Amino acid sequence: MKVIICGAGQVGWQIARHLSGERNDVTVVDNNPDLVRRATDTLDVQGIAGFASYPDVLDRAGARDAEMVIAATYSDEVNMVTCQVAHSVFGINRKIARLRSKSYLDAIYSDLYRRDHMPIDVVISPEKEVATAALQRLSAPAAFDTEVFMEGHAHLMGITIEAECPVVNTPLRQLTDLFSTLRAVVVGVRRDGTLFAPESKDQLFVGDDCYVFTHVDDIPRTLEIFGKKVAKQERVVLVGGGNVGLAVAQTLESRARRVRAKVIEKSRICAERAAEALERTIVLNGDGLDAGLLAEAGIARADAMLAITDDDKTNMLACVRAKAEGCPYTIALINDPTLVPLMTPLGIDAYINPRATTVSSILRHIRHGRVRAVYSIGDAEAEVIEAEVMSTSPLAGRTIAEIDFPEGVLVGAVRKGDKVIRPMGSTRIEEGDVVAIFALAGDVPEVERLMQVSIDFF
Repeated sequence: MKVIICGAGQVGWQIARHLSGERNDVTVVDNNPDLVRRATDTLDVQGIAGFASYPDVLDRAGARDAEMVIAATYSDEVNMVTCQVAHSVFGINRKIARLRSKSYLDAIYSDLYRRDHMPIDVVISPEKEVATAALQRLSAPAAFDTEVFMEGHAHLMGITIEAECPVVNTPLRQLTDLFSTLRAVVVGVRRDGTLFAPESKDQLFVGDDCYVFTHVDDIPRTLEIFGKKVAKQERVVLVGGGNVGLAVAQTLESRARRVRAKVIEKSRICAERAAEALERTIVLNGDGLDAGLLAEAGIARADAMLAITDDDKTNMLACVRAKAEGCPYTIALINDPTLVPLMTPLGIDAYINPRATTVSSILRHIRHGRVRAVYSIGDAEAEVIEAEVMSTSPLAGRTIAEIDFPEGVLVGAVRKGDKVIRPMGSTRIEEGDVVAIFALAGDVPEVERLMQVSIDFF
């Protein structure tokens, strides 16, 4: 399949890495030659330096026989015009655009993206994706990462192993014996900065970050087994009242169970806009690092603090200050993945990587057909892929023990009809089943082959 990716920043680069790794013909376009050079030097892709919306640049990128264009530059308008040119001049069938501005995303203007108007097949909003991720983190405060699978029936949770964890130093195979009815599987462990798929003989040690797949009904029990307490989030302080903060505050206001939220926003214009849009939420204009302002927001009595400004260091320092003032749970928005290892030493409980959420969202739409969901873990270190098993798949009709999975691959959950079960070696995978598989980045192409869900299959 021939794909043109417009924008060679972190999101464009990650998408190019995923698609080129699956042996697709990928061309990257960016007006920054250095970013194009980075992509061509590190990935098996072609590169064109120029403005993505220019017809001659798209022509040089091979638009005449391309099947998909992904517009992920920093400009909404460039992304929109790129899709229009791709459709009107070159007849490219599938067009995906990343749009940030809230005005472009308003539901009442959704007709704008019809094929006879502005032909964009899929609109990806980083702000909406990040707001959703933030709300998911708030819903599972004991986890540093969380994602929903199988239509909400299964969750992937990132859990840090601490000294009070009851199952520390216990081989994973014994967990199955000790908790035979628990529908949970440890699919990944990060130890000393390295992520791996554990074997049954492996143990969990203090300081490990583990990824656990669990049935939604077993989340409280799973957290308890891993030494985590489930606390209600009734008072929340948001540092940052931009598009993401406003979306989170509005969602919290709309919930049936009352959550008392306060927003701190440095920009007076943004603070006034947020105050006008919110009904019950108090908006404070000032610096989220100001101890006096945090005290006025009631940080010492808050159940959680969410730092979601557009500056990573501000978010991290705000979380550190909130913890020092007595807030038990903090979440930071982190754009730079190299800062993630600092989260634990600084005592920050959870983080949101907007690039990873955007990449996951785009991959979910690219891998259409039988693939239901894709979630990128860490700095594209691994993926969780949820897909329906087809009759042509090598998985169909075999037990999990009989399938020759790579070392970096584990099955997290299997859905048969309406029932989500914990996978065992004796579990037989049938046509029509939905499986969720954890795979280290290097093993994703093999998982794609086993599932028969690579793009060119369709």
